[in-house]
Amino acid sequence: MRLYLVTSNEHKYQEAKKILEDLDILFLKAPIGKFEIQADSLRTVAWSAALHAYKILREAVVVDDSGLFIEALKGFPGVYSNYVFRTLGIEGILKLMRNVEDRRACFKTALAAIVPPLDVVLEGEVCGTITSEPLGKGGFGFDPIFVPEGERRTFAQMSVDEKNKYSHRARAFRLFARWLKENFKL
Repeated sequence: MRLYLVTSNEHKYQEAKKILEDLDILFLKAPIGKFEIQADSLRTVAWSAALHAYKILREAVVVDDSGLFIEALKGFPGVYSNYVFRTLGIEGILKLMRNVEDRRACFKTALAAIVPPLDVVLEGEVCGTITSEPLGKGGFGFDPIFVPEGERRTFAQMSVDEKNKYSHRARAFRLFARWLKENFKL
């Protein structure tokens, strides 16, 4: 089986590849970019992108959409995390969080896959806290300011293998690996 991950983010590809490496599939980065609609739901964004990619490639595709949902900011930036990261960045979020005591947040992922003749949308989540300053050089996006529950380090301070023990994306891709095994006998 050949499966395309639709992303331009090499970090996402490497994280997912590690989780799916035990399956008998050829896991490739799609030769197209992710089509992204604006919507209020990660599931809607991921499903729309997967459907668009499948119509172009006509092969099995998987797309994820992720967001950082900060409790004190009423879930912001949430589904708009990519845009907020590109425009405000980590420093912008930390500025919004200045003098805020409740630093709880959750990273969430919706993973949409079309693997003919089936399709699925799965979700992963990890909760934790927002730091008061960026820590670590690894990862991407908001990883330098997010510490998952049960850890003292940010995602950016972890290796890919360590991050995959906790991450929202890893949890969604592990569910996806289980779904592939059950439905395609991999």
